[in-house]
Amino acid sequence: MQIITDPSELQNCCLTWRMQGLKTALVPTMGYFHAGHESLMACARSAADKVILTLFVNPTQFGPNEDLAAYPRDHERDIAIAKAQGVDVLFLPEAGSMYAPDHATWVEVPELAQGLCGLSRPTHFRGVCTVVMKLFMLTLPSLAVFGQKDWQQVAIIKRMVRDLNVPVQILPSPIVREHDGLALSSRNVYLTESERAQAPAIQSSLRLAKKLVSEGTMEISVLAEAIRAHWAANLPDGEEDYLSFVHPDTLAPLSRIDGPALCAVAVRLGKARLLDNILLTEGTA
Repeated sequence: MQIITDPSELQNCCLTWRMQGLKTALVPTMGYFHAGHESLMACARSAADKVILTLFVNPTQFGPNEDLAAYPRDHERDIAIAKAQGVDVLFLPEAGSMYAPDHATWVEVPELAQGLCGLSRPTHFRGVCTVVMKLFMLTLPSLAVFGQKDWQQVAIIKRMVRDLNVPVQILPSPIVREHDGLALSSRNVYLTESERAQAPAIQSSLRLAKKLVSEGTMEISVLAEAIRAHWAANLPDGEEDYLSFVHPDTLAPLSRIDGPALCAVAVRLGKARLLDNILLTEGTA
């Protein structure tokens, strides 16, 4: 596995592969790998000739009071995992090489970034879209793999690619979970023992909502009340950031379940902010 820190060197490497007609896959990450990241790498490895894994804690997607400095990092362990997963190139840049001091160009999809995580993180997706577009330009990948735990992020990247005619296929990868249902996240290390014991209630509340829909409950207010009651009983230390019912593609809020529907949540639990989601109706993408 080759480790590259210079953006120009990465671009030259990927241009060479492109001229050779090789199919390349990009896996953008912020590191501190877990089994969820490994599943993204495996997906990329199975779909392409060359796999480019990026490890960059992108400062532009963090707000002023968020955990940029504290975000967990372990580069030595991450490098070992990337090698074991058959990654061809690991891109490990410094922030100064990715953003000029007078950086002034941004990419954003405001319509899809208004709700969900955008409510409490208003500049987050501008940073995400900008760094992802920069990575697309550096690597010119045939496809890129993103995890579905952050459903909103995947929807926004898909829309950005569509609207700007970016020639890359977006491959969403299913959420990977712990044995008790908690969605894997690098930020799970923030949880205390007590908080970790409560955290699976996030996913079990979503399964409860899906069960209610399958039994004929279509009123959003009833579903939301059931989820919050489940949290009150099983997640007493959790603080709701958002609980939203939206169309899975447009992220438009729903007033009733009468077609494609996604329930997406964010819960603050101690120092962690945990995301999860579930499709409430079958056959949606």
